Amino acid sequence: MDFKVEATAPGTNARAGMISTDHGMVPTPIFMPVGTVGSVKGVHFRELRDDIDAKIILGNTYHLYLRPGLDILRRAGGLHKFNGWDRPILTDSGGFQVFSLSANRKLKEEGAYFRSHIDGSKHLFTPEGVVDIERIIGADIMMALDECPPGTSDYDYAKKSLGLTMRWLKRGWDRYKATEGLYGYRQAYFPIVQGCVYPDLRREAAKAVADFGADGNAIGGLAVGEPTEKMYEMIEVVNDILPADKPRYLMGVGTPANILEAIDRGVDMMDCVMPTRNGRNGMLFTRNGIMNMRNKKWADDFSPLDEGGASYVDEVYSKAYVRHLFVSNELLAMQIASIHNLAFYLWLVGEARRHIIAGDFATWKPTMVEAVTRRL
Repeated sequence: MDFKVEATAPGTNARAGMISTDHGMVPTPIFMPVGTVGSVKGVHFRELRDDIDAKIILGNTYHLYLRPGLDILRRAGGLHKFNGWDRPILTDSGGFQVFSLSANRKLKEEGAYFRSHIDGSKHLFTPEGVVDIERIIGADIMMALDECPPGTSDYDYAKKSLGLTMRWLKRGWDRYKATEGLYGYRQAYFPIVQGCVYPDLRREAAKAVADFGADGNAIGGLAVGEPTEKMYEMIEVVNDILPADKPRYLMGVGTPANILEAIDRGVDMMDCVMPTRNGRNGMLFTRNGIMNMRNKKWADDFSPLDEGGASYVDEVYSKAYVRHLFVSNELLAMQIASIHNLAFYLWLVGEARRHIIAGDFATWKPTMVEAVTRRL
């Protein structure tokens, strides 16, 4: 994997770049739709490619390990062959999912013991084992196994957690360097910076992560209960240290405003379930603000869903019709909303990239943040 910074925005740390992988090019900043079990909920790959134009999607190691399982994925030739997606894929290590099962997991030095949320069966994720699993999945970008402490963790817990994450990282890195991909293309491996909301821990982690010289680096453990301003502060602390010639991936964030603020602070890659999850519940993000499609105010609004929007659904369907679908509990409502929201998120990062290259990102961003946080 290669990365090149193509432009920087005066007065900010925002930059536009290009990631190249064996499955295609990814212009940055980029938003990555979440395809947890090998699919983006409610959206065909045809729409992801041709309408939304997603350059890269996510898969999740925990979920794919449990279903369909490693034997099926290996026999299929990896996730790309299994699901038919021919562009880049990034896989989370599954750490966040394991650690969210607080009642059904135990953390040990050797790894994370957990019970499947499907059938209660017992499993162990080790740093080495997760590399092996991600080799079988075949993602272009693999994430290291880490512990993601809650945003409200006290300092002692956060420090202990970070120590475990860094020891796991060394073991995972050694396994990554000692192995090769199974399907004839190269896989990158990103370490993850943890440290909760404590600047000294974040600096310690960022320095240690930078020393690995990986193809890219991730910032984890944010948007997990801490105040938004603390999240932004931690991004700044970490990005002051992570190498500027490598892509920076902010994991699991977030709202359109979060994304713009992260880009301003030097983040290149982001993902979040919000566009699809909130869309399925009737929340649409637009360039003019946020709409709750169950509100009665849309019942007789026959204007386009989002005139001049980023997807074909914005012009084909009216607000009144989409509201009708939601209040009727029609599955099509969730599909339209998911397509719209993903297209909007991709449009938003594309506009950010355009303004970075044009040199006016610093003046464009505040007006855009105000617009996308407005309730319509």
